[in-house]
Amino acid sequence: MQTDLKKNKCVLVINPELPLGLIANTAMILGLTIGNKTGEFIGSDVVDASGQQHLGITTIPIPILKGTKEKLTELMGIMSSEDYSDLLVVDFSNVAQMCLTYDDYISKAAATPQEEFEYLGIGVYGDSKKVTKLTGSLPLLR
Repeated sequence: MQTDLKKNKCVLVINPELPLGLIANTAMILGLTIGNKTGEFIGSDVVDASGQQHLGITTIPIPILKGTKEKLTELMGIMSSEDYSDLLVVDFSNVAQMCLTYDDYISKAAATPQEEFEYLGIGVYGDSKKVTKLTGSLPLLR
């Protein structure tokens, strides 16, 4: 995916009703996947005044927003339309969360109809205006 960090935006939308550990795990999974798919979010390593090196971190803000189970399902439906086909969308669902291996996830996903997926969180990256239109009214997860 060709990216332009000035015209694009990245957000994570996570169900706030999840236990704290699962919220953190969901955010990590979504962030890693988006970072891997874009390859442009991580800045150079930084050296502090004492000479200690710190590995590069994200160069863009990534707000984490609240989205109910129903809102996540609604957003996934909207983003599957042609109008949003240019966005990078990553989902983390109950199907993935209950699997111990990736092969197990592949098998379970293949046997589970989309309407049975319960989304724990989604990550969206792409055109800033489109991402804002989809998620701009959602509150921050605090």
